[in-house]
Amino acid sequence: MDQKLRRPHRIPRGMFIVLAFLLLIGLVGCKSDPNSSAPGTPTVEVQVPAFNRDSAFYYVEQQVSFGPRYVGSEGHQAALEWKVNKLESWGVDVIRQEFEANLYTGEKPTATNIIAVFNPDQKRRIVLAAHWDTRHIAEKDPDPEKRDDPILGADDGATGTAALLEIARVLSNYPVEIGVDLVFFDAEDHGQNGGADDTWCLGSQHWARNLHGLAKPQYGVLLDMIGSKGAVFRKEGASLHYARNIVDKVWNLAHSMGYSHLFSNESLPPITDDHLFVNQIAGIPMIDIIYQTSQGRFGAFHHTHDDNLSIIDKNTMGAVGQVMLALLFHESAGSI
Repeated sequence: MDQKLRRPHRIPRGMFIVLAFLLLIGLVGCKSDPNSSAPGTPTVEVQVPAFNRDSAFYYVEQQVSFGPRYVGSEGHQAALEWKVNKLESWGVDVIRQEFEANLYTGEKPTATNIIAVFNPDQKRRIVLAAHWDTRHIAEKDPDPEKRDDPILGADDGATGTAALLEIARVLSNYPVEIGVDLVFFDAEDHGQNGGADDTWCLGSQHWARNLHGLAKPQYGVLLDMIGSKGAVFRKEGASLHYARNIVDKVWNLAHSMGYSHLFSNESLPPITDDHLFVNQIAGIPMIDIIYQTSQGRFGAFHHTHDDNLSIIDKNTMGAVGQVMLALLFHESAGSI
């Protein structure tokens, strides 16, 4: 049976425009941004102040100028007073948390955690940390005659500390709406080589057992050896075990800022560092941003006299510092 051919119904021009507009809205609303659901990818634009890498490098130079800063040394005391005075000069509330450091050598010097507090009344808090002491021996140095001498710790101690100081300076000028605690751990690097894990990281163990009276931080980030030439930051195993969501948040944020060459997605086995005790004792999820090779080793300068100013790359340290500022300001804005 023959069928009548029907002429297509013509849509009036005005209605076509309306339908096209609605279709466009639907397409935009359903568009899938591959990074939109990734934790740490900013959802809105937030103004983040600059991390001044030259300022941070100056703070590294200042620390190194005091010489080795192992617990009980003259350089240690000089660096302590310098850091506290610097923080207080910016109007920052500073807590000195003194404790007896039971060293594996049998010595029991007084050590001091330095805590810089921003917005103490805020219940929502984030902690950024680093250790500020240096190694009392250079047991990995290629020259056996120098292995008993203390090191300068330009990267292992000074860069993480410098980054926290620069962040403190920025926050004193550009406040955030969340609580921030910057904790400078003492007596991290006086552990026994091949000995028990708890001979290391004495400052973080003390702090984790004696939180300083404010609301418990929601999470934390540890900065350790963040400024050497050629450094790449891989996902450390204990960080992934205790705080994988924070690792993802920070790494995705860093990638969105163009630092994927520094923040590798490669995973490595766990290490003993300050964050381990914060996780285990205080129950605060804390991750470790630390330079390790793809084989899980530290840089060749580690615990040698090569850990001096010549190995420092202020661009690398500046990138890590900028990511930390972005993290704080986006958390303050609720955009990650």
